[in-house]
Amino acid sequence: MFREFFSDEDILDIFKSNDEKVIISLNEKARRITNSIYQNKIFIRGLIEISNYCKNNCFYCGINNKMKIKRFRLSSDEIIASSKLAYKEGFRTFVLQGGEDSFFTDDILSRIIYSIKNLFPDTRITLSLGVRSKKSYKILKESGADRYLLRFEAEDEIFKKLHESSQILNIRKKALLDLREVGFVIGTGFLVDPPFTNHINTLNSIKFIRELEPEMIGIGPFIPAKGTIFEKYPAGSVKNTLKILSILRIENPHSLIPSTTALNTIDKDGRIKGILAGANVVMPNISPDVAKENYKLYDNKNSTGLESLYGLKALDELLNEYGYEIDYSKGDNK
Repeated sequence: MFREFFSDEDILDIFKSNDEKVIISLNEKARRITNSIYQNKIFIRGLIEISNYCKNNCFYCGINNKMKIKRFRLSSDEIIASSKLAYKEGFRTFVLQGGEDSFFTDDILSRIIYSIKNLFPDTRITLSLGVRSKKSYKILKESGADRYLLRFEAEDEIFKKLHESSQILNIRKKALLDLREVGFVIGTGFLVDPPFTNHINTLNSIKFIRELEPEMIGIGPFIPAKGTIFEKYPAGSVKNTLKILSILRIENPHSLIPSTTALNTIDKDGRIKGILAGANVVMPNISPDVAKENYKLYDNKNSTGLESLYGLKALDELLNEYGYEIDYSKGDNK
């Protein structure tokens, strides 16, 4: 499909607009594009949170290395058991997500990946484990991993205010290029309405994604985490998130875009609103309880009900009400 790009002025006008007709028209256009490529199918990914240990101090994050929280780390057997349970329920893509935890060496991760793929060769494995070396990415790809999600979170001016000085935006961007070079299907994204944000920074984030052309795009509203320096800041706007989601869909028609847990956390109807704005992926949490209870990137994270392994029937019924249905396939982008 032909890619349509907005001018800078048009995007800034959309950001500033409170005209419901403009917003509805934008969402409907994005939805038509999604449906023309993926029909009424919504892909599911089984999210396995493997560790809340992290070496970084991202100032907004509820599991940063300064937080006084209960830490957990799943064993290889627990991760594999989660994939077995999810496979039985119909999942064909597993997302292994965690902080930048040095315990998970290339050797440990590659053994886990190989074991899952050996058990279930008809699946896809997505990793979301932060910045690693190009050599590491190559090892993980050769072990059987298929996709890698690494969000850059914000453009440079705001990135520096959200992260400690040891974290450098260009290193994340270079990592995305490394991932693509070694053969990964790549995904990236950013926070909507984080502290200090402005329209120009968000515009530049959209333009970076436009240039990168990732196969997956993940955005979600900022949600404050208790104990961080930003705990008193307001959460991001649902309306802004949906505007940006639709813009990203229109500019990147073939990308896989989730309606995120964060969106559903700040709005009980956020999941379906995201889909109606152009999203085509949902990621139920299939982690063991110890992970669900302690992997808290932000406050009040929703990981039960429709967000859980056993909520698929209810999720499918909700989607059916709006003319959609769950697609249990591996869910590759078209």
